[in-house]
Amino acid sequence: MVKGSTRALLGSLVDYAGLFPPAKLPMDESVRNYASYRSSGHSWMLGRFICPVSRLEEFRRGATELLPSHADDGFWSMSAIIDGDLDENLDSIFAFNHEHERAENGLAQVETIELKADDARVIDEALDLIPEELVPFFEVPSSEDPRGFVAALAGNDACAKIRTGGVKPEMIPPAKDVARFMLACAAAEVPFKATAGLHHPVRAEYPLTYEPDAPRGVMHGFLNVFVASVLVRERAIDLDGCIEVLETTDPAAFAFEDDRLGWQKVLADREAAERIREGFAMSYGSCSFTEPVEDLQGLGLLD
Repeated sequence: MVKGSTRALLGSLVDYAGLFPPAKLPMDESVRNYASYRSSGHSWMLGRFICPVSRLEEFRRGATELLPSHADDGFWSMSAIIDGDLDENLDSIFAFNHEHERAENGLAQVETIELKADDARVIDEALDLIPEELVPFFEVPSSEDPRGFVAALAGNDACAKIRTGGVKPEMIPPAKDVARFMLACAAAEVPFKATAGLHHPVRAEYPLTYEPDAPRGVMHGFLNVFVASVLVRERAIDLDGCIEVLETTDPAAFAFEDDRLGWQKVLADREAAERIREGFAMSYGSCSFTEPVEDLQGLGLLD
């Protein structure tokens, strides 16, 4: 049985990004995978399907036979990556959502969008264009002081996004930068998501791609990141404590009880974790769903 605290932390955690490196799967394989994960015993961990706006038509062709055709079956929740002119991309998203709100066309909806912000001015300009029905996640540079970016998002029903890894060691931000980002978001009450490099639960050295001669690097663990986010939001740890949680390599340091979870002796209630996951630490994008599941099984946290 999966403990309540484990479900509280991991529910809808993994946004599936099979189209992106290092997996970089074809569209037809990615949509088949997502359909399979939705019907699996671990579907409660699955979040949105991530697709670039420029590939929505390709998604439509590949997923037509897989999308739910009855309201009782729900719909595919999607996040669209803005990869062109924002105005034009929004028009494409509106057209897609209009078509796929009808069951006969297969039920799917783009609910969130993701775009990069090189400076706070980009955020202000984009927010003037983005309608209320789409929740934007702005990817901010992890190496810069995030407070100006986060301040531009505060009070605007907008979210932040941090890149936590990549296919080269130098693309992995140090724990201090991730911790600084999380504390800035918590202070401003701005929700966030993470992307890249969180295939595994606990920080360790892993190959960074699936190639036989892949470079290796010390990757952040998603348990590290999301347990830290709960404790940060509960004000149970400060910047130094957050860095310590993020740099933990011992799986036994993470505690999952029936009604509490945390790190070492710093614990938070399950209800707090549910609330924080729902409104603060939203999800992370991963090109693999099976790796997180299998690793959690190996740690005894999943059946």
